[in-house]
Amino acid sequence: MKTSLFRLLTELSSRKSVSRATGAFAKSRTSRSLIPRFARTYGIRIEEAEKPLHEYGSLNDFFTRRLKPGLRPVHDAPDTLVSPVDALITGMGPIREGLILNVKGQDYTVEELLNHSPRLVNYTNGFYYVLYLSPTDYHRIHSPVNGRIIEKEHVGGKVYPVNEFGLRHMRRVLSRNERLITYVQHEHGEVAVVKVGALNVSSIRYVDPLPEQLERGGELAYFEFGSTVVLLTENGTLNCRPDLNVGSKVKMGEPLGTFLTRS
Repeated sequence: MKTSLFRLLTELSSRKSVSRATGAFAKSRTSRSLIPRFARTYGIRIEEAEKPLHEYGSLNDFFTRRLKPGLRPVHDAPDTLVSPVDALITGMGPIREGLILNVKGQDYTVEELLNHSPRLVNYTNGFYYVLYLSPTDYHRIHSPVNGRIIEKEHVGGKVYPVNEFGLRHMRRVLSRNERLITYVQHEHGEVAVVKVGALNVSSIRYVDPLPEQLERGGELAYFEFGSTVVLLTENGTLNCRPDLNVGSKVKMGEPLGTFLTRS
């Protein structure tokens, strides 16, 4: 009964109008007074921020902050897939005949996650990571590979929460929420970076200007408030880092796995 009530309240609050209103306030100068409290509440390491707190013009400006140079070194070994974000791994594993299995008890299809794109055939037996960004985390998204953007798609949708409650109790939120999908061609194949919107996220934005040619660790996009990245690698191209598990924390630039060299 309690779970059903929370689910109903979440459905009611996950309207685009609510998200837009929240986003408008977060971008207003009025919201800047909340920055110190927000940072304390979520234990944000303000010493890592690029600028002092008083230089941020709004709560959204602080939330989408850059970090001081050098704080996220990018693993430079060749043929490496790196984490595009600071995140908690809430799902990972091989994709089985187009199925992403048991993400907090729910199964997804690559077809629905990629909005029926014809590119889905490249990922039906690939590997996936579900990377959850809490409000505490740094919210800029970086390229996991050296490569070239070959396609982008914006998929409209809901803004359900993608935290523990949302993933476990709301029906397949990763494929129902708003998504920004970027396909990147690299030396060993292709990756799909699926940026999933969430409750009170007013938008997911690409950096401007967005380069066509990406460097591993280079800026790609950012979230306005917390969300999730689903990272897919092409069939038969990746050896996952063996010490990673669901529940592991990763920083942007850390290695997630090594690409196989094609003969």
